[in-house]
Amino acid sequence: MKEGIHPKYEECVVSCGCGSVFKTRSTTAKISVAICSECHPFYTGTQKLVDTQGRVERFKRRYAQAGSGAK
Repeated sequence: MKEGIHPKYEECVVSCGCGSVFKTRSTTAKISVAICSECHPFYTGTQKLVDTQGRVERFKRRYAQAGSGAK
C-alpha cells in the first residue's frame, strides 16, 4: 500500500436508536443507525407476515388443489 493516501482505520462507536451501543472499526469515529441486530424484527423473532389482501391464503388454496391431482 502506498503511504499517505489511505484514511485512518480506527475504532468506532456505533449507536442505535434503541439505545444499543457497540464498538467496531471504521474510518469515522461515530456512526448512528436507526435499527441494529438487537432491535430488528428479523433477528429478534418478532417479524410478522402481513397479509392484507389474502394473497397467502389464495396461494395456499391454488397450489393445494394443483398438488393433489398431480401424481
